[in-house]
Order: sequence, then C-alpha cells, then structure tokens
Amino acid sequence: MNSSVTQSPAMAGRYIVLALIAALALVPFLAPKYMVNLLTEILIFGLLAASLDLVLGYTGLASLGHAAFFGAGAYTVGILAVKGHCTSVLAAVPAALLVSMVLALIVGFFSLRTSGIYFLMITLAFGQMLFALVHKWTELSGGSDGCSLGKRPIIQLLSPYLTVDFSDYRHFYLVVLVTVLLAFVALRGVVKLPLGQVAVGIRENELRVRFMGFNTFAYKLAMFVISGCFAGLAGILYMYFNAFISPEELSWVMSGKVLVMVILGGVGTVYGSVLGAGTLLLMENWLSSYTERWLLILGSIFVFFVLFAPEGLVGVFRGAAARWGRK
Repeated sequence: MNSSVTQSPAMAGRYIVLALIAALALVPFLAPKYMVNLLTEILIFGLLAASLDLVLGYTGLASLGHAAFFGAGAYTVGILAVKGHCTSVLAAVPAALLVSMVLALIVGFFSLRTSGIYFLMITLAFGQMLFALVHKWTELSGGSDGCSLGKRPIIQLLSPYLTVDFSDYRHFYLVVLVTVLLAFVALRGVVKLPLGQVAVGIRENELRVRFMGFNTFAYKLAMFVISGCFAGLAGILYMYFNAFISPEELSWVMSGKVLVMVILGGVGTVYGSVLGAGTLLLMENWLSSYTERWLLILGSIFVFFVLFAPEGLVGVFRGAAARWGRK
C-alpha cells in the first residue's frame, strides 16, 4: 500500500510529461505565429540552460562564460554559410559542434585548474576574450554588425515531396522540439552514466573521490566538454531560428542570464532548465509590455526564489507532489 502511494506522484509526473510533450507537438498547428516563435526560443534557451546545469548542478562548477560555446556554435554556422558558402545542415552542424567542443576543451583545460570564485572569474575572462575577438575580427565575424545566416536551408527527407523548410516557423519549431527532446534524453543519460555519478561525487567531496583513485580533473574536463557541446547545439538552433547573431550574445550578460534560468528552474534537475528559461522569457515579454521598470520586478522575483525557493520551480512542484501523495 505504501509502495503504491510512494510511486503515484512519480507515475503522475510521467503522465504529465507525456501529456506536455503531446501538447507541445500540437502547438504549431493551433497557436499563432508569435506564440510558436516564443516557444521555439524557450526550448532553445532551455537547452542552453540545461547544458550549464550539467556542470553547475552535477559537477558543482559555476561558469560565467557559457555563452562563448553558444556563440561558437552559432557563429560557425553563420560563417560557413556566408564565407564558405556551405548551407548544408549535415556539414555545418558537425563542424559547429566540433568547434564548440574544442573551445570548451581549451577553456576547461585551463579553467579547471582553479576552483570556486577563481573558476567563475577565469571562465568569465575567457568568455570576454572571445567576445572581444568576435567584436574586433570584422573580416570574419562581421564585428559589431553581427553575422547573418542568409537563406535558411531546406532538408529533403526520403523523397523530394517530404521536406523540412527551416524558414517555415512550423517546420522549424518541430525540428527544435525533436532536437531538444533528444538532447535532454542524452543529458539524462550522461548523468546516469558512471561519468555523471563520479561528477556528482566530485561535487559533494572532490578530495574523497580523488583518494578513491579517480582522476577528478579528467572527469570534470569531460563533463565541461560535453556541456560545451550541448551549448553549441543550442547556438546552432538559435542561428537557424534568428538567422542572425551579434557579439552581445557572447557577453557575460548572456551567461548571467542563463545562470538565472538554471537557478529559477532548479539546479541539478536538467529538465527544470526549460521551466527556468520559460519563466524568464515569458516574464520578460509580459512585464516589458506593461512597464519600463520590468527589470526591477524581475530582479525581485529572482531574489524571492533565491531566499524562499532555493530548489527552484522543480523543487516547488516536487514539494506539492509529495504533499499530494501523502493525502
């Protein structure tokens, strides 16, 4: 009897997730274009926030330079399209992911030799270095004018009559939805692998894990590179969505914004990142349409969560589900 009561909230949660996925799949056929585009942006930034949560929530590494990997993926796709005349998704996406991973490997190799506030500051420094490079290297990146994608690609599936047009907001929303769902499954898989379990151990007590014979630096670097890969994937999706990226998307402000999304959703939850991204972006859109002081209100909401709901929205929902299960 107790077992069924204990399992009922978990089962209910699974049904809710399945119902939510089904509802999201129907969105492009029922909702107006503005709402579809807003949900597309939420999914993209939810993936970016989840990539940060992989190192923050599961490895205990707070990074303020994660926008660099996001921008690396986006800029690689744009530069290949404009400078290299490469509009093929099958060629551009692997190249962009590789660039993001190599950049994460370089940043992680040097940053992970520090910890705590020093790690935070050195990732911030690397992020600002890339921001400055993109801002000044006008011939390659477009400088302060940004980089435009140009014509969005069209992918043929199985037959010439079955195509996915990235310029069609309905088609692209479904592409983003499928990609993000698969990415979240992969992220959950990483967390459950021995790699993820050791990373959690490092978060709790790195010295003890080191005494057990694990090379903690290698494990942290692996998690950091995987995180950079998924951040680059979010950047790729953003470039195809927005068809433009500017150096501002690589700045510390963007990294800080993503960090807020993770905290709002719930650190160490992965899926909570989408909730955090959705909450922040929806509040931005809603509050900015009513008042010019929307940043003050948004900041107050963030302070409230830090003080009274430190586990984020996921923690709030879990608490409510636990109380419902005891009834």
